[in-house]
Amino acid sequence: MDKMTTSRDGTSLAYQVIGQGPAVILVSGALSTGGTLAPLAQLLADACTVVVYDRRGRGGSGDTAPYAVEREVEDLAALVAAVGGDASLFGMSSGGALVLRAAASGLPVRRAAVYEVPYADFVVGGAERWAGYRKNLDTALAEGRRGDAVALFLRLTSLAEEMIERARHSPLWAGMEVVAPSLAYDAAVMEDGVLPLDRLTSVSVPVLSVTGGASPEWIREAGRSAAALVPHGTYVELEKQTHAVEPPVLAPVLADFFTGPPAG
Repeated sequence: MDKMTTSRDGTSLAYQVIGQGPAVILVSGALSTGGTLAPLAQLLADACTVVVYDRRGRGGSGDTAPYAVEREVEDLAALVAAVGGDASLFGMSSGGALVLRAAASGLPVRRAAVYEVPYADFVVGGAERWAGYRKNLDTALAEGRRGDAVALFLRLTSLAEEMIERARHSPLWAGMEVVAPSLAYDAAVMEDGVLPLDRLTSVSVPVLSVTGGASPEWIREAGRSAAALVPHGTYVELEKQTHAVEPPVLAPVLADFFTGPPAG
């Protein structure tokens, strides 16, 4: 990240800008930094001015206690202002929940797109499982057990125990532990894990909700439902894609959406 801006509460935000065309800010999900979305940004750069940034508490960005989701919305406002006051948003996974919240708050954005926001109420027992995860996550982080916090998240994603154990001994594990406290931030963004009906119906800008055709039915239903709730929503399902969507497949869909004619 080669640029810095400052959020309303004084938190420094590291970001990078590439490409040309309408501005789009990419919002990463849990256990990730802006660099996670760099491959997607590169593919969008021919059609859009793409902004990737480190969310607060990650990478090159700062952090300010106490955390509140409203501060992350203010972070997005600062980034929109930094790129000229006119931008759209894309959010991956729980980052998509932040994007939808920002759009519903009245943040001046042109369009919003999300990929597989994991609303837990579309899977049997999902809301209860989510509540248990949040409780255990809070305990692990309060006790300084960052590795256990990472394992809790990976378990929530249905990663097998042997894969989690293998991950603990991989070179990537230390980096995940560094950003582990931000898991609580994504949990706060997702709230109780339930599709926020009132918030989505108040979103006035066009919204594109994208899922993978090879993803579980529950997350595809969540994506369809989100698109149906917003007044100007569109749903797209990408054939053979999963939650780990391939950037070359996703990028053209996003580019078409973000460079489309103004909503009338």
